[in-house]
Amino acid sequence: MISYRPFWQTLKEKNVSTYTLINKYDISSATIDRMHKGQGISTAKIDDLCRILGCGVADIVEYVKDEN
Repeated sequence: MISYRPFWQTLKEKNVSTYTLINKYDISSATIDRMHKGQGISTAKIDDLCRILGCGVADIVEYVKDEN
């Protein structure tokens, strides 16, 4: 399964809040909500987040093997 755990760590390291992403960079609150819930987002949104945060895809998402 895809996890956004690296994204939350990257936000902390870059000292960027979700408020800033939403209000300064026009990332929708729905996208942030989907990430909080572990739901899918588009590769275009991942690209936007990488550009905004100056990071790579691995700093946004990771694959975690499902134990089931």
